[in-house]
Parts: sequence; structure tokens; C-alpha cells
Amino acid sequence: MYDGIWISLVVFIQWKLQGVCILITYQQALGMVEPGAKKSILLANGFSQAWNARIFNYKNLLETADFGPRSDVVRRIFESFKTYDFEKIMKKLIATETILRLYGADQNVIEMVVSDQETVKSALITAISQTHPSLPSEVTDQQYVAVRTFLQQFSQIFTLNYDLLFYWARNKMALDPPGYETDDGFRAYRTWVGPTSQNVHFLHGGLHIYDTQAGIKKHACTDEGESIIEQVRVNMENKRFPTFVSEPTHERKRVRIQHNPYLNFCFQKLAKLDGAMFVFGHSIDENDKHIFDEINNSRVGSVFVSIYGDPRSGENLLAQARANAYLSAKDVVFFTAESAPVWSSR
Repeated sequence: MYDGIWISLVVFIQWKLQGVCILITYQQALGMVEPGAKKSILLANGFSQAWNARIFNYKNLLETADFGPRSDVVRRIFESFKTYDFEKIMKKLIATETILRLYGADQNVIEMVVSDQETVKSALITAISQTHPSLPSEVTDQQYVAVRTFLQQFSQIFTLNYDLLFYWARNKMALDPPGYETDDGFRAYRTWVGPTSQNVHFLHGGLHIYDTQAGIKKHACTDEGESIIEQVRVNMENKRFPTFVSEPTHERKRVRIQHNPYLNFCFQKLAKLDGAMFVFGHSIDENDKHIFDEINNSRVGSVFVSIYGDPRSGENLLAQARANAYLSAKDVVFFTAESAPVWSSR
């Protein structure tokens, strides 16, 4: 267990020893991969923010979120902790529940705290669907070509994002690069069957994935022209939520994943990787430590982690310290996120 005090000490030592943090470029990182080695990538929120930082951020989600009759109280909780992070607030509510139970607090108060945990979780899912771009055409063809060219370099693609940007991009098969196709494991009637050829993995679910009695399915545009987002919103109005892993701790996320065949299949693929792993757009938060534990247990040799902005900022120093701690069995190298040609060719 790498607690906050230990990591803070690592940050302090790094700061003293290095003085200035030197990052390489994305192209230099590619050049460090052993010839012939497979390359995989893990995408996180920074991937979507690189397309539109205004839409894909917690501040925008919080402004949109509807907490129902608990709105005043829940919003004051966010304000008290000076955060827009939904998972952080859910973690605080879980801690509050634990303390109240230990102190033998009034059961009605405890039940209210437990209910607020679900309120925050449901509001997050709803807010994501409401703020999401409605149509693939809101992304330009030039952007699709750039991101498809970028992703073509990786034999296995893992994503922690719930949104549809990556899903849209991989399905734009009429655009360059020619012949680039991926396999998400869904087959007849858009049902997941988990073939060995699957190389696209939505580790925490997504807006387009949902459970039915007939199996795990995905949404796609209908013959009548109904968009995926429209289908998702209709489902949610009928209390049918997409498959999401939005639990606030890595322990709870792991349990949630293990109870879903699709999520568990994708998760287990991490430990079977070899070659090199690229991590793009992730702050290496502790609540995703279950993901890094699996990578650390894999045969991957080097992990290349993107850093956005000033590498000497407190947030980025902490991200680097956590990466070195959580991936201690690997050779960890940091590169500048801005140098990666994700949504525009460079």
C-alpha cells in the first residue's frame, strides 16, 4: 500500500535530486521501444480533453449534474472540499458512513449518507450523457484521421473513458489510414462474445455498453437514424443505465469489474500483455491503482506515461511519483502529452 505520506516523500526526494524534471517527446518514446516489440496503450480522460477540454471535465459535469432533492446538501459537500471530482466526493461519503457506524450514529443519518453515495453516482452518469456531443459529425474528418493514425500504432487499446469519441473514431473505417480496423468483441445482434481476436477494451464500461438478460450488448446507430446518445438517454429515462464503473476506490472498482463478464475479460487482458505500454491522459490517481497493479504484474517491460503541462507542478510531480510507485517493477519513462499527435497531425 503506497499511502499519501510515502508518495509525498518520494515527490520531495525527486524534487531535491532532479531540480528540473526533463521529459522526452512522444516520438522519442516511440524510438525507445525495442524493435519488433508490441505496443499497447491505455487512454484516460486526457485523451477526450485533448479534443475538447470544456466538455470533458468534472467542472462542466458538476454544473450539469442534477442531484434532485439532495442538491443543496450535495453541492455544499463539493464546495466544502473545493473539488469537482465526483469520485473524490463518493470516497468522502464512504468514509463518513464508516465513521458514523463506528460511533453508533443515528441509523437515519447513516442511511442518508449511503443514499447520497448513489445519488452522486447516478448524477455523474446522467451528466455525462447530457453533456456528451450528440453526433459523430461534431468531430471533423481531419480529427478522425489524426486519431486513427495515432491509434493504429498500438496492437491492444485499453480505455477508461465512458464517452464515445474513441468508439466513433475506430468505426470511421472509410477514412484513412486505409485498412485500419479494430475488434471490440461484439458480434451478431451487437452482443459481446469475447473472441480471442478482441483488441479493444473498455475497462470501465461506456455509454454504448449495457447489460440485458440476453447478454452484454452495445448500442449502434439504428437504421432509422437514431443516434447512440439518443438511445442512451431513452434507456436512462426508463432507469436502464449503461455499464459504468464509477466506484470511488480501486478496491471497489475491482469488485465491480470482477462481477461483469465483459469488464473482467478486458481487465484480465492487462496482465497478459508484453512489450511496451503507453499511458495517455491519466493522472495516475490511486482510485485506478487496480489497473496499474495488473500492468505491473504483466510482462510489459517499459511503461511510457504522458505528462501534460509543467512537469514541475505539484500535481505532475505527484503523478510521476505515483507512477514510479505503482509500476515499481517496470521501467517508467515520462513524455510530454502535447507532443503526441492525438487529434491533429504534427
